[in-house]
Amino acid sequence: MDLARAHGLSTQAIRNYEAAGILPPAERSPYGYRAYTPHHALALDAFLALIPGHGHRTAAAILQAVNRNATADALRLIDESHAQLLNDRRTLLAVEAAVTDLSPVRPERAPTFIGPLSSRLGIRPATLRKWERAGIVAPSRDPQTGYRVYTPDDIRDAQLAHQLRRGGYRLDQISPVIAQIRTAGGLAPLESMLHDWHTRLTARSRAMLHGAAALNTYLLASTTNEQ
Repeated sequence: MDLARAHGLSTQAIRNYEAAGILPPAERSPYGYRAYTPHHALALDAFLALIPGHGHRTAAAILQAVNRNATADALRLIDESHAQLLNDRRTLLAVEAAVTDLSPVRPERAPTFIGPLSSRLGIRPATLRKWERAGIVAPSRDPQTGYRVYTPDDIRDAQLAHQLRRGGYRLDQISPVIAQIRTAGGLAPLESMLHDWHTRLTARSRAMLHGAAALNTYLLASTTNEQ
């Protein structure tokens, strides 16, 4: 099948995309063979171009909407992806600002308890307990008293979380950031991680532009075919 070969796909993949509504229905020959046209190639081009920026599921939903003449639904999905990308950029900027605010802080050398830490941050102990349930801080327990014990790393995480909360970020947004910092081994390796984060967002933004161009070509062709 020429369409499959030109895109480096299997013939079964093309059939699956048609069955899923990602490609418009193909006409059949008297012998039942599918006849794929340049219009199908444009649809496949658009789908494959949208995947890097929007993900497979959203790219599929966009093409499905276009092929059922629900262009407004397709554009809404694109808008939602752009909104998520903008939110990711804002989160990255907030993390960078929070890390900058933390950098002059004297490194902690000794653990502390919930009362002193909450006082230092200007929050209630109940807030720290809430952050613990969200996985943002993970204090150990004193074996004698059962009190929460916050290590220097826990204190760092709590300080960063406090900065992000002041920036308006939710706990479910903060928790993955803290997890990334733990994986990186602290704030020192974070610079490389933030650079990679910037690179990924830039690549995603460029991919969205490329996908939009391919989709627009398909939309224009679809409009022409309808006339």
